[in-house]
Amino acid sequence: MILITGSTGFIGRHVLQALQARGEPVRVLLNAPRIRQLRAAGGPLPEIIEGNVLDEEALFRAVTGVHAVIHLENALWWGRVRDLERVELAGTRNLITAARAARVGRVITISQLGAAPASAFPLLRTKGMVEEIIRGSGLAYTILRPGVVFGPQDAFINHIAMQLSATPLLFLMPGRGEVVLHPIFIADLVQAVLGTLDRLDTVDKVIEIGGPEYITLEDLIRTIMRVTGRSRLVLGVPPYLLRWLTRVYARLLPRALMTEQWMDILAANRTARIGTLFQTYEIRPQRLEDTLLTYLRGRPLRRELLRYSLRRRPHVL
Repeated sequence: MILITGSTGFIGRHVLQALQARGEPVRVLLNAPRIRQLRAAGGPLPEIIEGNVLDEEALFRAVTGVHAVIHLENALWWGRVRDLERVELAGTRNLITAARAARVGRVITISQLGAAPASAFPLLRTKGMVEEIIRGSGLAYTILRPGVVFGPQDAFINHIAMQLSATPLLFLMPGRGEVVLHPIFIADLVQAVLGTLDRLDTVDKVIEIGGPEYITLEDLIRTIMRVTGRSRLVLGVPPYLLRWLTRVYARLLPRALMTEQWMDILAANRTARIGTLFQTYEIRPQRLEDTLLTYLRGRPLRRELLRYSLRRRPHVL
């Protein structure tokens, strides 16, 4: 039995579907609203435990009889600092305590390139602290550190495309756009997660992975413009000013396209060694622009922007 936390998130949905397609017995830990979301999505249902990572009793029921946990619960794109601490730090501590008591064989989690407990940026600092908790747990583990994960419903590249549709003339870019990113397609990341389950040589390792190419933020923005057919004047803005604007948007709208965690990801170069994905998992990663053309061109981005911005913020409890 494999337990997935965060199984209705962007990565979690794809991991759940891939495991079910392989015929693996899967259990998920979800609160009531997310259970309704999972059922509304259709398809075969896994075993469901109602609760969350802050509910110790539900966690113990969830890990009982489980040989591996894929821990994906996070507040990456929407959470404030207190949400990161509550969901990621407290939630991971609770999960590890329950997993040790239930003698779980292995914990697999997805972190971030650049994660470090001493980082000056809250997201990367929190991810680094989560890694420390897992490495010091006494359980077998694998920590994957991917670059920016993209796909049809991601909260990074799709949000850039939505911002382009919202502003007819200008696009405000953090800094000069010289930050180097290492995007990885969601299907390639999911295959890496499944490969991690199958390979003993990934136990007790931190593995940094990315796609087949590096790209600067400015080049990424211009690639999205080219794919969507929305040409804009790109204006570099000091990152501190954009951070202030994100706080304003977060107070005005239920969900903002750009969050402070979004800015943390763009604070420094975030790259892995090209070739790690193939050398470790024998996966040939898909190129960024070729993949964007399959789902981003022709999408009703303005309608998606309105629907996203007016949706309520997610709640763990």
